[in-house]
Amino acid sequence: MSPTRRLAELPCGRRSKWVVLALWLVLLVVAGPLAGKLTDVEDNQASSWLPGNAESTQVLDEQRAFQPVDTAQAVVVYVRDGGITPADKAEAVKDARAFASAPHVVGPVTGPVESADGQALQTIVSVDIGTGGWQDLRPAVDSLRATAAENSLGMTTHVTGPAGVGADQAEAFAGIDSTLLAATVAVVIVLLLLTYRSPVLWMLPLFSAAGALVVAQAVIYLLADHAGLTVNAQSAGILIVLVLGAGTDYALLLTARYREELRRHGDRHEAMAFALHRAGPAILASSATVVASMLCLLVAEMNSTSGLGPVCAIGVLVALVAMLTLLPALLVILGRWVFWPVKPAFGTPEPTRSGRWAHVGEWIARRPRKVWVGTGLALAACCVGLVSLNATGLSTAGSFTGTPDSVVGQQALEAHFPAGTGAPLTVVSAAAESGAVREATRATPGIASTTEPTFHEGRALFRATLTDPPDSQAAKDTVDRLRTAVHAVPNADAQVGGSTAVILDAGRAATSDNRTIIPLVLGVVLVILALLLLRAVTAPLVLIATVVLSYAAALGISAFFFEHVFHFEGQDNSFPLFVFVFLVALGIDYNIFLMTRVREEAVQQGTRRGAVAGLAATGGVITSAGLILASTFAVLGTLPVVGFAEIGFAVALGVLLDTLVVRSVLVTALTVDLDRHMWWPSALSGQVPPPEKELARQL
Repeated sequence: MSPTRRLAELPCGRRSKWVVLALWLVLLVVAGPLAGKLTDVEDNQASSWLPGNAESTQVLDEQRAFQPVDTAQAVVVYVRDGGITPADKAEAVKDARAFASAPHVVGPVTGPVESADGQALQTIVSVDIGTGGWQDLRPAVDSLRATAAENSLGMTTHVTGPAGVGADQAEAFAGIDSTLLAATVAVVIVLLLLTYRSPVLWMLPLFSAAGALVVAQAVIYLLADHAGLTVNAQSAGILIVLVLGAGTDYALLLTARYREELRRHGDRHEAMAFALHRAGPAILASSATVVASMLCLLVAEMNSTSGLGPVCAIGVLVALVAMLTLLPALLVILGRWVFWPVKPAFGTPEPTRSGRWAHVGEWIARRPRKVWVGTGLALAACCVGLVSLNATGLSTAGSFTGTPDSVVGQQALEAHFPAGTGAPLTVVSAAAESGAVREATRATPGIASTTEPTFHEGRALFRATLTDPPDSQAAKDTVDRLRTAVHAVPNADAQVGGSTAVILDAGRAATSDNRTIIPLVLGVVLVILALLLLRAVTAPLVLIATVVLSYAAALGISAFFFEHVFHFEGQDNSFPLFVFVFLVALGIDYNIFLMTRVREEAVQQGTRRGAVAGLAATGGVITSAGLILASTFAVLGTLPVVGFAEIGFAVALGVLLDTLVVRSVLVTALTVDLDRHMWWPSALSGQVPPPEKELARQL
């Protein structure tokens, strides 16, 4: 017996299955409390998202020398269209005193200041961000809003600025873990019921996937708490979707092969051993591509992107282990009855051999070249939408699906004050040269005013107010001009930070990550397919090309919907990278599931016949897996955050394209047309099946 066969028998042996189940139950008991603490170690500070070497990040670090705590400016805006009255001013002054005495406010409160048109007042408050990042801003900003609105005398009041925006972002992400978990579980349950048509069987993949999620969250918590792993709200949310989606995919493939083997073996333990031996390599290769793709994110400049890589890789690895140990043990323990009402009895024919996908495969095989050329042209036509893709970043207003108070407040602020009032730039320099740096700042077009500098241990810090909205392209251009001006001051060692600088640096880092990571992921996946799985050159190149075409088509269609249906402002700079990594890593799964089965069948009956047999055997389960994975990513659209909604829509669409069109039609047609040359230069490429086994003669 081969070592791999012995390994396959471990989770499903007559005694070992109970050991596996017991170990997992103990693991879940230990991991449960730890998983619940994951949100406690989330790092949502700005530095956990920004590129570590960016100038704005360095300014954030240097600011801590001037004040012991991290702060964000909140701008309280009062508006009366008929003009501010003396009573309004008195009320705003009273509010300012209340703000200054609040426990979450740091430093002096500035204002109220009346606008030039006499219709608005603004008060600037520095709020302690705390250790929890934007989550800690919510109660502080809520308190400011309540105080301002309590006796507003008919004025309209808003809280905006970086603190107001951060609080509204925290509100948008509030309960993200529970919301995504509940929605994802509901989707998975419904689709598993439709797939299995069994009132019991669906529970086993779901229990295994949920167990994998709990253990993954516990491992990530321990690494974040003791080993410095960075976890934020973004990575924690995507982890839920990825583990439940990918884990369910692996469960579907294994369960389908197990059901097939139950018809060939009277003993269920032997049937599971064969199922693991046959389906295990495809599941391992699939998870390897996902893990390797996620680990490629470690080279990203953006801290939020590089932190996402190991978090997702850990989740997929735990899901893999669960589906190759816990799920087989549960299936074998419960026996054939778990498939009720359609139990796979020993000796009964396999229904997939003559099912819907078998007919699709035979139809494709009659005219493979016409099919793959037509399908390829249709997908290429979908890529035309790429011309409207606008992945240059989102403004504050464009990042929300709704219109929170901070956005309304920013619009009011821009209508009555210099547009950049609520989010000034921060300039730090050598104290001795601070005068020259300040003069250079004042002389820079786009700067409305500067504050007096403060000094600390030979360094100086002052603020510069922009004339343009802080999230506009004009403001970003001002940052570039200002950096050029202050960098030119001799011996000043001046740097420019602040909200606009953060947006600019993050956008450029994300664009750089796109150029670096996308080809890296393609290369890694190609090596895995060529050397570890298919042991060929042609097939991996074909699979990679089809997935890239699917990715481009998904982006093209998505761009059309974003602009003309959802009316989104644009896309985040990281949008193309995130969609690419998820679609290539996860989309290639279905090609792996198909092609490993095609290769297995091709050894026995030739590639053309093997392609049709492979599609017949895997078509139903892969389609179900694709629908589940697409639905889990679509759940991201339930969040009131445009970036998540766009990623969820594009990935869900791409998975559906890959499942229903690319894998079932395009790849199958290419495989039939290329025939044995698909496996070049492996020995299988030289295998010519007997003429009577040729598919063309049987049709």
